[in-house]
Amino acid sequence: MKRRPRQRRSGEIHTKSSAIPNSSPTTPDQKTPDKKTPNQDPPTPARGTLAAVGGFGRKAWGRGLIALVSVAVLVCTGYAWSSVNGLTSKITQLGGLGLGGGDDGATDILLVGTDSRTDAKGNPLSSEELKWLRAGDDISTNTDTILLIRIPNDGSSATAISIPRDSYVSVPGIGMSKINAAYGTTREGARQRAVEAGKPEEDAEREGTLAGRKALIDTVADLTGVKVDHYAEVGLLGFALLTKAVGGVEVCLKDAVNEPLSGARFKAGRQTLNGPQALSFVRQRHELPRGDLDRITRQQVYMASLTQKILSAHTLTDPSKLDDLENAVSRSVVIDDDWNVVQFAEQLKDLSGGRVKFATIPVLDEQGWSEDGQQSVVTVDPNAVHTFTSNLLNDGASKSQSRRGDYTVDVDNAGTIDGLASNVSNILTNKGFQAGKTSSTPADIKDSVIYAHSADNPGAQLLAKDLRAVRVESQPDLDEHHLKLVLTNTFAGPGSINDTGPQTNNTPASERVGNNAPPITAGTNGPVCVN
Repeated sequence: MKRRPRQRRSGEIHTKSSAIPNSSPTTPDQKTPDKKTPNQDPPTPARGTLAAVGGFGRKAWGRGLIALVSVAVLVCTGYAWSSVNGLTSKITQLGGLGLGGGDDGATDILLVGTDSRTDAKGNPLSSEELKWLRAGDDISTNTDTILLIRIPNDGSSATAISIPRDSYVSVPGIGMSKINAAYGTTREGARQRAVEAGKPEEDAEREGTLAGRKALIDTVADLTGVKVDHYAEVGLLGFALLTKAVGGVEVCLKDAVNEPLSGARFKAGRQTLNGPQALSFVRQRHELPRGDLDRITRQQVYMASLTQKILSAHTLTDPSKLDDLENAVSRSVVIDDDWNVVQFAEQLKDLSGGRVKFATIPVLDEQGWSEDGQQSVVTVDPNAVHTFTSNLLNDGASKSQSRRGDYTVDVDNAGTIDGLASNVSNILTNKGFQAGKTSSTPADIKDSVIYAHSADNPGAQLLAKDLRAVRVESQPDLDEHHLKLVLTNTFAGPGSINDTGPQTNNTPASERVGNNAPPITAGTNGPVCVN
């Protein structure tokens, strides 16, 4: 729901209570780490307590985490504000972003993950924390994760749309650039101008950071056609602390990984990652088949798994984990000051994990080049992105899914690729089709085929389009609303082992989605295996 923000001094950062916690960096435990256990816990900072909160307060805290983590994962505050006064005073808020304006029937949130080496209040992380994060001492600030999240006013669903950090877009005041530089480049330019004007370094930093955030907000709005209502930001520390707070997050990899630049070193298959490992998992993009797009897929499966973990009874009934989550949020999350989190969390109280979905904007070329030929970029068409966001989030998508929902699809694997039928069936269900039977019946046929009551069956034509030109054959004994898909080893559409690259150029740009991995929601049974 769009609302004009209150007027506040530009760039002001504040909390809702004058009882602001000590902003000096917490002194971590100085015990020398055991070299044999590199993935040990981080230094433990001082944290607030929920001791005054009874059982109802704990349940309210849990509902808040379900509501907001299901939507934004890292913005897990929410309903707690109605019951835990201590948390209210600890969340860092800022004004002057110029958010909201106009009612389009939804709340749109920009969630940004930065590579900042500071906490939410701008305090530098300690050397021990940087070592725990394996983050180094690079002082630049860019946006590693950019998510636009739309929640209809009825709170019935949430869609988190990933924007590749290398998307080549128009940035206000800069021109064509990678979108992840909108924040960092604008921030540094504004900071330098303020310093040259004789302003104190602290004021210059504040002005630069505000300018960077506003530039990113405007850039995302121009790219997607969606006006941003609320803003949330989290740095490296928060990401790792949230992972630690829930006792690790489960992921699944198709192949073993050993990539030194990100520190990603993982076995193949399902595994539970701690904070620093999770950070490496979502930051790696080198030595991946699809580079930044594979990294986005990793971010999405991580967020889905984290949401599932927080929804579990083991997290919601564990006081120590709830305390750790509170601490992670208070140290690392920044939100805009016009966000009525209590009202928002109430709006989302019935949201379930299965209705939290992840998507990626369409791309033209994941291996494009900048205008000067000096940078590898992801090229995008803003018009196609506008169409994509509109169709995905508005009535057009609902009507399209409703049409698909009139048809049940049985999927039979006639080849020798394990799991192909179930994988494709899951994708079709995510697109709106009704799930039918899955089976494995080896057959001597070369190409995949869709069987329908008639060759011009509307549902079969939709299915063929979704699967990228699989042929349709008539089978009159089938019900008009029942389809049968037979897959062979040559199938290269969504869900196949060969589906690792961009779609073919004859696909309309608005449908050329960057992420061709299996559908990701927060309600799936276990993590989706990814590159």
